[in-house]
Amino acid sequence: MKSMLDIRALLKKYGLFIYTGDKKADLEMMESEIRELYEAKLLEVKDYQMAMLLLKQEARKLM
Repeated sequence: MKSMLDIRALLKKYGLFIYTGDKKADLEMMESEIRELYEAKLLEVKDYQMAMLLLKQEARKLM
Protein backbone atom coordinates (compact mmCIF):
# COMPACT_ATOMS: atom_id res chain seq x y z
CA MET A 1 0.00 0.00 0.00
CA LYS A 2 1.65 3.18 -1.18
CA SER A 3 -1.01 5.78 -1.89
CA MET A 4 -4.52 6.98 -1.25
CA LEU A 5 -5.60 5.15 -4.39
CA ASP A 6 -4.48 1.90 -2.76
CA ILE A 7 -6.58 2.70 0.31
CA ARG A 8 -9.60 3.48 -1.84
CA ALA A 9 -9.07 0.18 -3.72
CA LEU A 10 -8.86 -1.70 -0.41
CA LEU A 11 -12.10 -0.15 0.81
CA LYS A 12 -13.74 -0.81 -2.55
CA LYS A 13 -12.82 -4.48 -2.17
CA TYR A 14 -15.14 -4.54 0.86
CA GLY A 15 -17.89 -2.57 -0.89
CA LEU A 16 -17.03 0.74 0.78
CA PHE A 17 -17.08 3.85 -1.41
CA ILE A 18 -16.30 7.05 0.45
CA TYR A 19 -16.80 10.44 -1.14
CA THR A 20 -18.51 13.28 0.69
CA GLY A 21 -17.00 16.19 -1.21
CA ASP A 22 -15.08 17.22 1.91
CA LYS A 23 -11.56 15.80 1.84
CA LYS A 24 -11.09 16.01 5.62
CA ALA A 25 -14.39 14.21 6.26
CA ASP A 26 -13.42 11.58 3.68
CA LEU A 27 -10.14 10.92 5.49
CA GLU A 28 -11.91 10.62 8.85
CA MET A 29 -14.46 8.18 7.42
CA MET A 30 -11.71 6.13 5.76
CA GLU A 31 -9.81 5.96 9.03
CA SER A 32 -12.92 4.78 10.83
CA GLU A 33 -13.69 2.12 8.21
CA ILE A 34 -10.09 0.87 8.14
CA ARG A 35 -10.16 0.58 11.94
CA GLU A 36 -13.44 -1.38 11.81
CA LEU A 37 -12.07 -3.75 9.15
CA TYR A 38 -8.99 -4.37 11.29
CA GLU A 39 -11.03 -4.97 14.43
CA ALA A 40 -13.17 -7.44 12.46
CA LYS A 41 -9.92 -9.29 11.58
CA LEU A 42 -10.37 -8.57 7.86
CA LEU A 43 -7.06 -6.70 7.54
CA GLU A 44 -3.55 -7.79 8.37
CA VAL A 45 -1.56 -5.72 10.84
CA LYS A 46 0.84 -4.38 8.19
CA ASP A 47 -2.01 -3.26 5.92
CA TYR A 48 -3.77 -1.57 8.83
CA GLN A 49 -0.61 0.22 9.95
CA MET A 50 0.30 1.40 6.45
CA ALA A 51 -3.24 2.61 5.74
CA MET A 52 -3.38 4.56 8.99
CA LEU A 53 0.05 6.07 8.33
CA LEU A 54 -0.99 7.20 4.84
CA LEU A 55 -4.25 8.66 6.13
CA LYS A 56 -2.47 10.61 8.87
CA GLN A 57 0.09 11.94 6.36
CA GLU A 58 -2.69 13.03 4.04
CA ALA A 59 -4.50 14.75 6.93
CA ARG A 60 -1.31 16.64 7.83
CA LYS A 61 -1.07 17.91 4.24
CA LEU A 62 -4.52 19.49 4.60
CA MET A 63 -3.52 21.51 7.66
